[in-house]
Amino acid sequence: MARSISKGPKPKGGYATPSRQSLADAKTRALARQNKKADAPAKAAAFKTRAEVKSVYGDAAITVQAALLRAQKQGIHKVDARMLLLLALGQDSLNTAWLLAHDQDDLTPPQAVAYSALCTRRRAGEPVAYIVGFKEFYGLRLKIDKRVLDPRDDTETLVDWALELMEPASEKTMLALDLGTGSGAIALALQSKRPTWQVHATDASADALAVARANAQTHKLPVQFHQGSWLQAVADEKFNLIVSNPPYITAADPHLAALTHEPLQALASGSDGLQDIRQIINQASKRVQPGGWLLLEHGYNQAEAVRSLLQQAGFIQIESRQDLAKVERCSGGLLKL
Repeated sequence: MARSISKGPKPKGGYATPSRQSLADAKTRALARQNKKADAPAKAAAFKTRAEVKSVYGDAAITVQAALLRAQKQGIHKVDARMLLLLALGQDSLNTAWLLAHDQDDLTPPQAVAYSALCTRRRAGEPVAYIVGFKEFYGLRLKIDKRVLDPRDDTETLVDWALELMEPASEKTMLALDLGTGSGAIALALQSKRPTWQVHATDASADALAVARANAQTHKLPVQFHQGSWLQAVADEKFNLIVSNPPYITAADPHLAALTHEPLQALASGSDGLQDIRQIINQASKRVQPGGWLLLEHGYNQAEAVRSLLQQAGFIQIESRQDLAKVERCSGGLLKL
């Protein structure tokens, strides 16, 4: 038998009659509870939708910050991850301040898919410059695509050295020549810093020259371009300065396998990597004005060999310069008077 529960005696005067206000309040609370229950499925669905927007590598992280962290965990350099995410979000790829201000913003499903595709390309070895379509070099934003080599930051060492040697002072005409210009990076950097110089640039590739000319037009820099092999592309005048970042990787170098996205002819140079450098030194020894300079970028272990080649060709004051990693990356000399 169930136990009965005594509610106690009835209060004297009976139970109180609820006021209209208390009834209204109770009705409001009941309605709120009912609405909360009705909203629960919708909120659960919204949460599920949010969770289903996967990050670039398949988990539920969908904020800007989480997407960047996940990309870095998968081996993409932080700077690259930022540039690619900005591209996927429709922002300028160098506007890292935007990322800091929006690090808790959610990626939409299309943005997450786009970022995933860009990261996949980068993980496959494609240079970021090709993906975003440009590269910053010596303060210039240059158009870059698969027709030209992706300019390395270390190549700015060559520009620094050239500008240091050839001060802007004199009224005489300064003739400078960039051999194998590619995107025009070196020639355009020199012209931008020395507007009174006459800067020429050569390349054997018509496709590369199309990119270089477009970059010159964008920056309104009057570099004169010539198609052909090294100094054979220009008339028989002599130059105060010749610079070049030629191919210098050995044809059998296993690292070439990781550089398949870039033009092979701009990378490899014979069995020892010095084939093109030999040609340039030999030609330049007859085309540099007495008292003029030849400066070359080369491989990390080629400085001694390049210095020897320069000496054999009659250059003096030969030295090498280190890149950002403190590796001898450039060598050059002056043609004696």
